[in-house]
Amino acid sequence: VRLFVRLFVRLFVRLFVRLFVRLFVLRRVLLLCLQYAVLRGAAAESTVYDARLQAAVRRFQAEEGLEADGRLGRLSWAALNTPVEAKIGQLRVALDMRRGLAAPGAERRIDVNIPDSRLKLTEAGRMVLDMAVVVGRPDRQTPMLDVRLAAVQFNPPWGVPDRNAREDLLPRFRRDPARMQAMGYRLYQRVDGELTEIDATTVDFSAYSKDRFPFIIRQDPGEANALGKLKFVMPNRDDIFMHDTPDRHLFRRPDRAFSSGCIRLERPMDLLAEAFNGMPAWGRERFDRVLESGATQGVALARPIPVRLHYDTVLVEAGSVVMRRDIYGLDAAYLRALDAPRSERLAEASSRP
Repeated sequence: VRLFVRLFVRLFVRLFVRLFVRLFVLRRVLLLCLQYAVLRGAAAESTVYDARLQAAVRRFQAEEGLEADGRLGRLSWAALNTPVEAKIGQLRVALDMRRGLAAPGAERRIDVNIPDSRLKLTEAGRMVLDMAVVVGRPDRQTPMLDVRLAAVQFNPPWGVPDRNAREDLLPRFRRDPARMQAMGYRLYQRVDGELTEIDATTVDFSAYSKDRFPFIIRQDPGEANALGKLKFVMPNRDDIFMHDTPDRHLFRRPDRAFSSGCIRLERPMDLLAEAFNGMPAWGRERFDRVLESGATQGVALARPIPVRLHYDTVLVEAGSVVMRRDIYGLDAAYLRALDAPRSERLAEASSRP
């Protein structure tokens, strides 16, 4: 019993000291480095996670694009521990990249900032639409593109990319092929040159791996479809598009790099209304009617909208500079190139096709 009590006391003291040190460091970082006036005076020396410190943490989280809940989780601690040198590097990259950018025009356009995970539709300098989006995860990055939103598909089917089929869906088919069929997934295989549908419940999926998977997967339109009810088509060689999603919970997260490269929309119906602006034959009543029919229908837009998928970790919001995480490491790579000797940069540039 004595040994147990001794161990318990030792563990309690260790946890208390760790918490004390963390609170002290947290308060000092927010006060000295970020100059949060709310912590000056008596609050500067307190070792209690009080209302003032919570307010400062919430402000910091909001500036970092995190959920401003006052809780110190993994992302908040990572942001707090980001070295000043890294922030300076981000600013240098942002300034260098902006040097050659033309001023934005007055035309209606859509901008998706990948590190910020937000879509903004503007026209004549006015913000028309602003919403959260889900972008590609680091191992399946959303590419930077300049394209045009040309059409919308109602109740789209999903032709599952080969990588998604092998890495994401194969384990799910192994666990419960009947459930996958109930969710609208169809399995196809080429037999004598013809694409033939296979009953997934008759396949021994344990015999296949991501390196040997001879099937093609499609998903029918419906409530469970991964693209939701709407697909926004913007032709490009990377087959990137914007779409609805049944996974609505992800939009509540501050970190939203979860897709396989395409852009999932928080409010697809709002974008639909703006995309069909100037098409009087279409309105909310007709949208609802087509969606409720369940039939797939594609409609070309009368006025295609320019879309820019870009990567900016440094933003100006309400007159203040805010920074986002370098989720793909592109700023770090840019900075290395920026700091490389001039001879190396010239050699690299001359080697490009």
